[in-house]
Amino acid sequence: MVLPGPIRQNGYVVRDLDKAIGAWLEVGVGPWLVLPHLRQIGSHYRGTPTEPVVSIAFANSGDLQVELIEQEDDAPSVYREFLDAGREGFHHLAWWVEDFDAVTRQAQDATWPLVHSGDTGGMARFAYYDPGGVTSTVVEVMELTDATRWMVATVRDASLGWDGLDPVRDLA
Repeated sequence: MVLPGPIRQNGYVVRDLDKAIGAWLEVGVGPWLVLPHLRQIGSHYRGTPTEPVVSIAFANSGDLQVELIEQEDDAPSVYREFLDAGREGFHHLAWWVEDFDAVTRQAQDATWPLVHSGDTGGMARFAYYDPGGVTSTVVEVMELTDATRWMVATVRDASLGWDGLDPVRDLA
């Protein structure tokens, strides 16, 4: 299966969001827009309903979005699985797609296991698949909707000409 378009995001699962943001700020990536304490309602992890609570931060470096995810509870999830395996850091590559249903069918046809999926409370659907390769632990596909287009543009626009001031902002 070939995913549509360029990679749009590199995702990192971290144990301490503030510490991770600080490390990225030290190398000049920012500002960071944060969605704190987000319950991922409507999620399924390996076929079982779950509602992990996460804080997520976004920043852009050029056209590439960087996402930091800290899971705040022990609910089963693709993030908890990664952390419980003793890992932290680079976790996934993400593609943003217009036709989520078509890409989902292609992933099923390619027999990619669906690891975690949800609908972010009705804002947009997302799915993490395990392609079994060396690109990352999983790949994410996120549906482009008016809400996700706004989020993508807001994060990207904040990075344009960023002067280092106001390095952490609330996206909510």
